[in-house]
Amino acid sequence: MIRVAKKNTNKENLLNQGVALLMQQGYHGTGLKEILDAVQIPKGSFYNYFGSKENFAAEVIQHYITPFIDQLNRHLQDPDKDALSALFCYFNELITELEKADYKGGCLLGNLMGEIGDTSELCKASLQTAIHRYRNLLQTGLLKAQQEGTVRTDKSAEEMADLLVDMWQGALLRMKIEQSSKPIKQGCENLLGDLFKPK
Repeated sequence: MIRVAKKNTNKENLLNQGVALLMQQGYHGTGLKEILDAVQIPKGSFYNYFGSKENFAAEVIQHYITPFIDQLNRHLQDPDKDALSALFCYFNELITELEKADYKGGCLLGNLMGEIGDTSELCKASLQTAIHRYRNLLQTGLLKAQQEGTVRTDKSAEEMADLLVDMWQGALLRMKIEQSSKPIKQGCENLLGDLFKPK
């Protein structure tokens, strides 16, 4: 029992360290030794958990997106908020976190899509799964907002969720080069505060 718990802790630590290193240095800029040194486990344990660096990156992607999905879900489940307000609150929280981080990092999914999205089939599939999980929850929120009458119904919730994901990823890239939250604030306001509203 203790051995299983330690194994889970080591794997969790590796995944957490993977998120931090891949965010800072990218996939190709992060060496296996660096990951192992940070968590202080032997190479054999790493291969026992993941099998390869590529498998590791694929699992890091899912590990990374899960807290964002949980955070969004908490907002959407809040009985004191309508769905559109919940979406606004969620994105405003993310914007505040990005401002506190001085606009560094952006989104690991967007970073890896640009770096290895077309060179690693395994990571591409993991990125697709992560984006779809995220998009599907946004779609659920937008569908609820449509039912509440705060979001237009002439466009599908799926189409608007796709647009929201695409805007956010592109605006995050602009945020990094502009060193400003203006692109992400403007994008959210344009979509959630204007284009998604009933006409």
